[in-house]
Order: sequence, then structure tokens, then C-alpha cells
Amino acid sequence: MTDSVPADQPADSDLGGPRDPAEWLTLPDVAERLDLSISKVHQMIRDRELIAVRRDGVRRIPADLVANKTVLKHLPGVLNLLADAGYDDEAALRWLYEPDDTLSGGTGAVTLGGDHAREVKRRAQALGF
Repeated sequence: MTDSVPADQPADSDLGGPRDPAEWLTLPDVAERLDLSISKVHQMIRDRELIAVRRDGVRRIPADLVANKTVLKHLPGVLNLLADAGYDDEAALRWLYEPDDTLSGGTGAVTLGGDHAREVKRRAQALGF
């Protein structure tokens, strides 16, 4: 069901290597995982509840951001804060996966799934100032 995109495989942008998520989901995979219609997944992307970027010509969502049958709780807030700070989807993805040793998960994306998610949200909010 999931599609992995190896780090050494070229991406559609300059984002690559260790900053890319280890595993990707296609939109139909996300719809199935969340038990939603594909049109609802598209709406969630438009509403910044999820982030999708093109890889190998296909829109994909990082698997880390879809926990079990839900989207990570603080993800929509962080995505909106990043958009308000002028980040497009590629830049937001880069920010979420930028290695950061001061975060418990090592990246904002991983930390969003843990006990320190509010710290990621606070840092995203500070970008607007």
C-alpha cells in the first residue's frame, strides 16, 4: 500500500536526501487509511489539514503525518502557521523534516507525533515574527 521513495532517487524539486520522509503514501492510500473518500483527502489538502507534494509525478503525503486512522493532532495548526509565514508546501515539508537535535524526535515531523508537539507549533508560530 505504501510507496517508499529512496533518498538517492531524484525528486521533483531540490528537496532530497535526509530531509525527505522515509516513507510516502499516495492519496488513495491516505483515503483508505483514514477511511475517507479521495475527494475528502483533496479537501483536507486544500484546507491545510494535510500536506502533499509531487514526487515522481505523483502527489504524495509523508506517512509520518498520518498516524493510524487520524492526522497528527497539531499538523493542521503547524501547516497554517507555516503558510501564514510565507512557506509553500515544499518549504513547509523541508521545515518539518529539517534535522534538529534540540527536538525530542530529531525533526519537527517526528516530534509532532510525540509529547513535545506544542514545541514544534511554538517554533512555527515564531517564524511569523
